[in-house]
Amino acid sequence: MSGTRVAIVGGGVIGLTIAAELARAGTSVTVLADRTAEESVSAVAAALWFPYRSGHPSLVTWLERSLHRFTELAADPDTGVDLRSGLVVERRPDADRSWTAAVPGHREATPEELPPGALAGVRATVPVLTVPAYLPWLLARCERAGVRFLTRTVGSIDELAADPALAPDVVVVAAGLRAGTLLGDDSVFPIRGQVVRVANPGITEWITDDQDPAGVTYVVPRRHDVVCGGVAEVGSWDEGIDPDTERAVLARTAALVPALAGQPVLGRAAGLRPGRPSIRLEQVEGHAVPVVACYGHGGSGVTLSWGCAEAVAGLVADL
Repeated sequence: MSGTRVAIVGGGVIGLTIAAELARAGTSVTVLADRTAEESVSAVAAALWFPYRSGHPSLVTWLERSLHRFTELAADPDTGVDLRSGLVVERRPDADRSWTAAVPGHREATPEELPPGALAGVRATVPVLTVPAYLPWLLARCERAGVRFLTRTVGSIDELAADPALAPDVVVVAAGLRAGTLLGDDSVFPIRGQVVRVANPGITEWITDDQDPAGVTYVVPRRHDVVCGGVAEVGSWDEGIDPDTERAVLARTAALVPALAGQPVLGRAAGLRPGRPSIRLEQVEGHAVPVVACYGHGGSGVTLSWGCAEAVAGLVADL
């Protein structure tokens, strides 16, 4: 792909990871975004490697590739990636375990390891990203590889194609919720999330309980705090912090991990996950320049980022 010029619309974790992957292959890459990665929904993520609110026939392949790449990155402490063990709680007999095909060494949780009301669970060791360290590291990796960044709100794909300063051979649309508008895809919808960051009392293991009858609940210890969540409000465009939601999240997470009760709150955030019935990763026809779409990851943007970036790089190379 040496010499190919690619414009990437979107500067969140998906856009940056694609940029890093394409630049590694010798592509000339420009990233266009109206906000930084630290201002995107990527910065709100608990960033536990786990497929949440996403689907695609290639999901397991992308999971495997991302897990492999993150495991490599965990060898370098500067990346902000750590491998941590934890528990996926299951409260229904039809719980989806397809993700376990990508995870070596996972095992059935023992009854003693499960919270009250749980039917079963899976224990696994997977990557956890301390996002305030990982996003700057990823950005620096892109910059070292020669990726150019422009602050810009993109109105249309054809606008980019006609820009002589860009002259892209390919446009990659990785703009999260805005991708639907750019590509005329009305199947994209917001999934509002809200988290609370609290002081870590010494816990090292994560736990996720998506089937908690009181609401989605997860606890993800990072290097300097614990991310407590959460909510998954489909169709809500509200990016504000709701105090009642925060109180409910803190109550649920303390019930799940009692050591968290009363811990000081260090920060709070809300964001809009880009939902879609299925992730869209394909070539898109009908524009003035070849287009590759990569969006609709739900709550799995970080989890699938490297696998999807490799898939995009493959599509670009074939154009």
